Amino acid sequence: MTSVPELSPQAQAVKDAVLALYSDEKVRKFGWRLDVRTVAAALRAAADQAAPEKQVEDIQYAPQMYADGMRDALAILREIADELEAQ
Repeated sequence: MTSVPELSPQAQAVKDAVLALYSDEKVRKFGWRLDVRTVAAALRAAADQAAPEKQVEDIQYAPQMYADGMRDALAILREIADELEAQ
C-alpha cells in the first residue's frame, strides 16, 4: 500500500477550508475526491487571471520587486494546486 504524502501547511489549509463546507462527516472523504480537481483548477485560474504581466504593465512606476513578489505568490498558488491533485 502506498502512503499518501503529507500536505504542506498551505495546501492543508485549502483542503480544510473545503472540507469545512461539508456538514456530514461521512460525505467529507467522498466529496473531497470529487472536489479536489475543481479546487486545483480554480487556484490555477485565479493565478492565471492575476498574472503580474497583466497588472504591472499598467503601472509604469511599479518596481520590479512588486512584479517578482506577485510572481512568487502566484507560483505558490499553482504549487498548492499541484500538491492537492497529487494526493
